[in-house]
Order: sequence, then structure tokens, then C-alpha cells
Amino acid sequence: FRRLEYKTQVFVFFEGDHYRTRLTHTIEVAQIGRSLARGLGVNQDLTEAICLAHDLGHSPFGHAGEHILNNLMKDHGGFNHNTQSYRVVTKLEERYADFLGLNLTYETREGMIKHETDYDQSDATGYAPEKRASLEAQLANMADESAYNAHDLDDGLRAQMFSLEELEELEIWQELHQRIGWQKGEPFTEIRRHQLIRELVGWSITDIVNTTAAEIGKHNLDTPEKIQLHSENIANYSAALQPKIKQLKAFLYQKMYRHYRLVRMQDRAERFISDLFAAYIKEPHMLPPKTQEQLEHRSVHRVVTDYIAGMTDRYALDEWQRLFSPYERV
Repeated sequence: FRRLEYKTQVFVFFEGDHYRTRLTHTIEVAQIGRSLARGLGVNQDLTEAICLAHDLGHSPFGHAGEHILNNLMKDHGGFNHNTQSYRVVTKLEERYADFLGLNLTYETREGMIKHETDYDQSDATGYAPEKRASLEAQLANMADESAYNAHDLDDGLRAQMFSLEELEELEIWQELHQRIGWQKGEPFTEIRRHQLIRELVGWSITDIVNTTAAEIGKHNLDTPEKIQLHSENIANYSAALQPKIKQLKAFLYQKMYRHYRLVRMQDRAERFISDLFAAYIKEPHMLPPKTQEQLEHRSVHRVVTDYIAGMTDRYALDEWQRLFSPYERV
């Protein structure tokens, strides 16, 4: 969990100290998740646990790292950060003398394996795949999406990746203006930015709670079993907010996630991870002794992937230097 501090959310750690990391994102997701659960009167602790665990399997360098690891492992089972999060809490963490993993409840593990957003899909084999996720897990999904929509917008503004004029095209931006009483022509200060992002988070939480409560009443979903057997997830944005969120996500993808600065870093990240993977596969004895012990009961490709996936951005860069720079001490 502590390593998430030096894992990319959008910006690599050396881009600046104020941008979000996987750790700060995870904490924000958990805060939103608890608010959603409290608003609907469901299990806050379970929702928070799923939120806190949902990104444990992320590789270094964000989704670029996941993409290259999946390509490198295409003939050996692939790589998916959601499935990797599950592996972390059930197989890779060693905290007990008698068994592997963290001894999490079935409901927490089910919520992790059924985590679904635009970036998360997993195989729920072994966890009643015919059933939908619990309401708590669905709320964790929505907390994740609400957090990265609002906070990536915040970081993009801070990094000046798009202009206020470009944002004026978005319906959600125009409505946020009205909600906080910000008139056109007024200066865009840091306080205004904080106001806008706070309003977007609060608006999202209220909308999700009201929409989900209405769906529960409409379909008489008065038990957890009924919710999981329903034909679709019930935790969602309202019909009025959904198109505005969709427009915001498309904007962030074009203006931020495909920004030349990020694309350049993603290209470098793929090279770092590819080089490390090839080096360890060629000579597994370069792995740390404790990691080498895993080779007795797991394939070399999976052991190497687990090791790389557990790295922080900083450690991966340092390790690349140790292996490939002639001037670095090994």
C-alpha cells in the first residue's frame, strides 16, 4: 500500500510534488466511497476496504506499464492490474505463518475482483460471476470514477494542459460556473479551482446517492441478493449527468491523457519495463534472493511480472540504471 505513493496516477513522480499519485488517488476514492455508503445506509467499512485495495496491483508508470506488461505476457496468461490486485491480497502478501495473503473477507475479495470502470475489467470466476457486484462494490466503482474525473481535471488545470477557453465547451464546466457563482470575466484563481473541483465531487456524490436510492425503490431491491441478481448495476449517475460526465471524460482523454508530455513518458516507460522484463527472463538470478524462491512453484514469466508490477516508478527507474548504465554500481 505504501508503495502507491511513488506509482503514477497520471503524472510520473518527478513531474511535481503536488500532482496525484496512486496513493493520494486511493485515499480520495476511499473518502468518496464512505460518503456514498453513508448516504445510502450501507456498509461503510466494506466500501472503504474495497476502495483502499482496488489499485494495489497497479504496475509502475500507470496504464502504460500495464499495457506493456500485458503485451509481454500475452503467451503466459497476460496481465491485468485488477486481477493483480487480487493476487496481491491472496497470494503475494505474506503476513501470516499458516497461509498466504491478507485474510480479507469474501465480500472484500469479491468486490475487488468485480471492480468495473472504463479501465478495469476482471474475470470473476469463483465469485458467482452470474451475479453483479454488491452495492458496496458498485459504490467503490463509482467512487473511483468520480475521483479520477474530478482530480484529473484538477491536475490538468494545475499543469496547464488545457485552457479555460477549451473547458468552456463542456456542459459540466458551464454548470459548475453557475453552481459556485463564478461570473465570466472574473479571474481564475487557485481558490476558484479548488471551489470548482470541490463542487464537482459533491455534485457527483449527491447525484449518485439520489439516483441509486431511486433505482432501489423503483425495482424493490430491498435485499443484497436482489441487488446482485438485478439485470444491471444500480449505482450510477443520473440520466441528466451521464452525458456531461461522458463529455468530460472524452475531453480529458484527448487533451490530457494523449498530451505529448504524457505520451513521451509513456513511450519511455514501455522501454524501461521491456528492458527489465527481458533482462530478468534471460537471467533470473538477477532477481533478489527472496523473489528467486518463488521460481520453485511459479513460472519465471509470472515471477518476473509480479516483481516488476510491485515496483514503484522510482525503483523501476533506479533498477533500469543499475542494470543498463555502465556508471551505476549494481
